[in-house]
Amino acid sequence: MEEELQRAAQALYALPFDDFIAARTAAAKDAAVSSKPLAHAIRALPKPSVAAWTVNMLAHHRPDAVQQLRVLGQTMQAAQASLDAAALRELAKERRKLLGTAVGEARLAAEEQGRKISGPVATEVEETLRAATADLAAAAAVESGLLLRGLSADGVDQVDVTDAVAVPSALGKLPPRPLPPQRPSRAQRPAGGMQAPAGGAQRPLGGGPKSRREESAATTAPASRRTRTQPPKAADNADAEHEQPRLRAVRSAPRPVTPSLLEKAQAALAEAEEAAADAATEAARRAQAQEDAAAAFVQLTADVNEARQRLRALELSLDAARKQRETAAAEAKQYARAAEKSERSAMLAKERVLRLRNTPD
Repeated sequence: MEEELQRAAQALYALPFDDFIAARTAAAKDAAVSSKPLAHAIRALPKPSVAAWTVNMLAHHRPDAVQQLRVLGQTMQAAQASLDAAALRELAKERRKLLGTAVGEARLAAEEQGRKISGPVATEVEETLRAATADLAAAAAVESGLLLRGLSADGVDQVDVTDAVAVPSALGKLPPRPLPPQRPSRAQRPAGGMQAPAGGAQRPLGGGPKSRREESAATTAPASRRTRTQPPKAADNADAEHEQPRLRAVRSAPRPVTPSLLEKAQAALAEAEEAAADAATEAARRAQAQEDAAAAFVQLTADVNEARQRLRALELSLDAARKQRETAAAEAKQYARAAEKSERSAMLAKERVLRLRNTPD
């Protein structure tokens, strides 16, 4: 039944906006002959909003435009996952062009189906198509042609497509979103200035010599193990007493620069590069939001100017109609006076005729 419901929904949501209710009733009536549950499901299909219907017209009648936006969205998500700020800036420019073209195509598709799209609806259509370039679920919802409401994306969270599609199963199983690359945290990095090579053994960065602390530890380690396993001898005790001043001198000497400091500097540099990439990505997103707001402002300004021009034209038409009404009223009064005058003249002529008849010759 799910496939039959999808086929029926595809046919219904491709129709003109004003034909949806009647077509849905007829489709449910036809389906009731073979399956009452299917008829009930068809009857429960909601009517889309004007903006969602416009996007559906684009998906049904201009599928190439929707496919281009989907491909661009996948490319942008891959660039964002790799923190490629330069590629994101170029792709943002390309998205602005494609969105403008797609909104124009959506307007034409809607007009071909008998409905002209206003400025606010076109803005909502553009926001929905932009969401399709930022999220896989939104792209699938737009491409399904079964959209019920507009979508929006903030660039951070996933787009909410709950109750956004007439038949949710039409979206299928969505692939997971690409995750940004994760650099190893400090806890995951090798400790003590060591770096693991390909062979698995650790060695100091730069291949430098061992520090004096490490040499003394390596030298005294066997002695300590002997101390734990064998009783101390007098000669050993004398040697230990003789070595203590030298060990204290070695430990009190200033520490040389070890490879661990170099690794810390490299880690700080990696963190700085990561922060710079994140900042560049955020700057690109903010720039896109600013440009989108500017485009919306320009569109709204154009709509306001158009509304003002229409209002001015209507005011002129109203003034002309008022003048015509006043002229017609004046002419009606003039004709009424002329008719009244003619009626008096006719009465006077009639009285004169009567007098002439009554007058003897």
